[in-house]
Amino acid sequence: MPDPTDPSQPTPSPPSPGPETSAASTSTGLPSNVAAAIACIPLIGGIIFYILEKRDNFVRFYAMQSIIFGCAWFLFNIVSAVVHAVFGAIPGIGGILVFFWAIIAALVHLVFLVIMIITIIKAFTGVRWDIPYIGPVARRQVEGAA
Repeated sequence: MPDPTDPSQPTPSPPSPGPETSAASTSTGLPSNVAAAIACIPLIGGIIFYILEKRDNFVRFYAMQSIIFGCAWFLFNIVSAVVHAVFGAIPGIGGILVFFWAIIAALVHLVFLVIMIITIIKAFTGVRWDIPYIGPVARRQVEGAA
């Protein structure tokens, strides 16, 4: 029996931590959670990782969700620019309407930013999180493509 206080005896190695939650993504070489977090960058990150990643459904889900979320954000910006132009053209009260629309648009952009940050954190921690209304659509697209 080895003496526990004897420094010449080798110490047993600690047990392995179990299954890894960030296994390497097969197509990109990045860990799945890192690839999914980068894919959460709206539109651009989603398109790049949806094209590059062919096997990891976790990354593909976040990439598709990012594409849909980025398109929604882009469409909101277009609608916001049109509303701003229309309100600005109204004589008399146009300035007031533009001011209130700017406040509403700023709040919507803040919500988009918070959702993006939550999604990146969830992806990096390895949790599959559906953005309300967008997540189920992304899941159907990824499962239908596989």
